[in-house]
Amino acid sequence: MALNFKSMSFARTILPMVAFVALIIAVIFIWQGLPDRTLTTPDKKPPRAAGALADAPRVAGAGVVEPSSEIIDVGSALSGLVMQVLVQPGDIVTPGAPLFTIDARSVQAQLREAEAAIAEARASIREAQTARTTAQRQLDLYANIDDPAAVSQAEVIRAEGDARAASARLEVSRARLAASQARAASIRTELGRLTVRAPIAGEILAVNIRPGEYVSTQGSGAADFIRMGETRPLHVRVDIDESEVPRITLGASAFVSPRGAAERQVEAIFVRAEPLVVPKRSLTNTASERVDVRVMQVIYALPESAREDFRVGKQIDAFIPARAAEGAQ
Repeated sequence: MALNFKSMSFARTILPMVAFVALIIAVIFIWQGLPDRTLTTPDKKPPRAAGALADAPRVAGAGVVEPSSEIIDVGSALSGLVMQVLVQPGDIVTPGAPLFTIDARSVQAQLREAEAAIAEARASIREAQTARTTAQRQLDLYANIDDPAAVSQAEVIRAEGDARAASARLEVSRARLAASQARAASIRTELGRLTVRAPIAGEILAVNIRPGEYVSTQGSGAADFIRMGETRPLHVRVDIDESEVPRITLGASAFVSPRGAAERQVEAIFVRAEPLVVPKRSLTNTASERVDVRVMQVIYALPESAREDFRVGKQIDAFIPARAAEGAQ
């Protein structure tokens, strides 16, 4: 039996059919859009307290790994062209070890000029000494003559003037020598400053310059050409929210794990608590985290065996023993 579309009513027949088809499409769309609620093992284990702190009062904090000396940004006292970079990240250096050198040709030319001035001043001293000796011998000769009429008074006066002039030239030459030597010493100091050296013993963490680059003592990047620090031992700087500060037990060891590796937990030894409470800077990026609080920073030393799991700059999670609540049995 063929359908007679002309006899169909739009409101009674066609519209319900369209609504039914739309309902089926909507059900299919919603069914396919449902999230996958299958339980799976998380890729990263959340931080948790273990051992003695598993069931004990504790305070949790986030922090970062740093050298025991803190990070030292090595800059340059003088601007110039980098000639050599003598270290690379990971190198262990001793105090005074050269890190990089700056073009010293101009300063070396100034040093040669100063050394020439020293040689000239010394020659002037010898000349003045000779002139003074000659004038003094002339005066002594005049003094040994028995006949006063043999030498005129004018000649004696001229000889005395020559002796005094020679003495004055000698003093000027000596002063010129001292000034030239002082200038040469200053230039040698500047020459030494063109070789930037390690201020302490430690590890090179980052090298931000290359040979041929120009380093300047001005601007925001003028103090971090090389970053270094003492990494034996490593420290962790843990931020404790100001509301939790009264609860922590200062002096007790903390249990620390790298971010995303809660199973690699180690015991860190208390070093110190910073006296200044500062705004929070080390963020965990969790939805419930408050960033409008101030924190006390507590420093702990990591064991040497933990160096492979903890690198400078890596974020960590820490659990610190807390005082028992007042009135607790």
